[in-house]
Amino acid sequence: MPRKSIIAAGFVVLLSIIFGAVLIANFSGVKVVHSDSQIEFKTTPPLTVNPNVKSLNDAFIEISKTVTPTVVYIEVKSRPGKNENNQQPDENDPFKFFFGPEGQMPDPGPQMGSGSGVIISSDGYIVTNNHVVKGAGEHGIKVVLTDKREFDAKVIGLDENTDLAVIKIEASDLPVMSLGNSDNIQVGEWVLAIGNPLGLNYTVTAGIVSALGRNIGVNGGGYAIENFIQTDAAINPGNSGGALVDVNGQLVGINSAIKTNTGYYQGYGFAIPVNIVKSVSQELIRSGKVVRGYIGVQIQTVDETMAKGLGLDKARGVLVQSVQKGGGGDEAGLQAGDVILSVDGKEVNASNELQVIINSKRPGDVAKLNVFRDGKTIEKDVTLKPRAEEEKQTSMNNNKEEGSNKGVNSTTVKGLGISVQDAPSTLKEKYNISGGVLVTSVDKFSETFYRGLQEGSVIIEANKKKINNAGDLSDALSGKTTGDPVLLKVVDKSGSERIVALKMQ
Repeated sequence: MPRKSIIAAGFVVLLSIIFGAVLIANFSGVKVVHSDSQIEFKTTPPLTVNPNVKSLNDAFIEISKTVTPTVVYIEVKSRPGKNENNQQPDENDPFKFFFGPEGQMPDPGPQMGSGSGVIISSDGYIVTNNHVVKGAGEHGIKVVLTDKREFDAKVIGLDENTDLAVIKIEASDLPVMSLGNSDNIQVGEWVLAIGNPLGLNYTVTAGIVSALGRNIGVNGGGYAIENFIQTDAAINPGNSGGALVDVNGQLVGINSAIKTNTGYYQGYGFAIPVNIVKSVSQELIRSGKVVRGYIGVQIQTVDETMAKGLGLDKARGVLVQSVQKGGGGDEAGLQAGDVILSVDGKEVNASNELQVIINSKRPGDVAKLNVFRDGKTIEKDVTLKPRAEEEKQTSMNNNKEEGSNKGVNSTTVKGLGISVQDAPSTLKEKYNISGGVLVTSVDKFSETFYRGLQEGSVIIEANKKKINNAGDLSDALSGKTTGDPVLLKVVDKSGSERIVALKMQ
């Protein structure tokens, strides 16, 4: 190795030694931080809680502790090939019953579902939803308590009209839910929903009463009783049959349905009022079924347009659309076009309000009705009758009548957005009417369209004047101007008479 290279290498080694010595000298006085050093966390609240807020918080805690043991988890195994009404659920229906996290399966074999229930007696009676346990197979209902005890349950009774059911387990000394009074509930009250959503058993959510008296059309059928409490407390599949309680820890409703486009919570839940729960559960425990009294009428809530057509001072009462022959209303002298203003002194301003009152009565009971007819108020005492176990189903025949339209009069009523022609003889014979005009077309998105007058209906009266032909209809509407009310009595495709209130356009 050349002498110059040896000298250069030695110089580099010397510099390295000097640099290392300097580093050691600089860091020799640094104190090492050990992992056992302590940090004092701040634990004092940053503010003083308002006593009212603290009281509400404490109330929620106490309610949850006290009430949750009275709510049960229900698991159901259905009979093979059975689901609700033997139909697949409508995935586009915004109002969802919630029978288990995944809903109904298309497989025709046995199906599993889950829901909730509320203990209403210490010896094992439990109230839940009809749609939770309907169709359960033998030994197909299992109930699990909060203490993890499991029981087989049997069905005591079902009521499709209210979507309620009572089941029974063999047990004693069970914690029992306290039942409140749903008539005292007000919009804006705090409520808690307790149930078993999405497999998350004994979940408690809070919200307020968003609305009362909701009729959302989920129970189906003309005899369904819907008077739901609406709440924004989070309710999901599996909550069905669970409890909605107030700040006193008392049951005010049984959770039953949600409105959603996804199948899950979107802010709108619905519960069956506890006063309905009380009467139905008592009947189911006593006899296994609910026997109700009926007036024997088809009804509709009165709106502003209808009120003007009927001569009412404002929108109030419930319109009698048609009267069942031989029913209690028929025998008492009720007529289509009557407006029921009150029952037993209690005002009714919606169809479901009337239904709730009447369906709390039994056959043979007398309902005192205050009725508006032709500008006057009259009293009617109606002796309620039972509904026949089997109703005649009128065939919906949408086929066009053949060979009956020759030589008939027809006209277009622009003010109503409809075209009509004289009712053919075959229709008059079919519906047992002497005259009328057949609605042949309805303008889409017109007032008439939205108020439910359909093509194929037969108009038999206009503003309480009998209509025999198209000329009679023109005469009855002559002199009417934009905004004037028009009250039509029609026979729809099912053969049922009803009242349709319209405005001239």
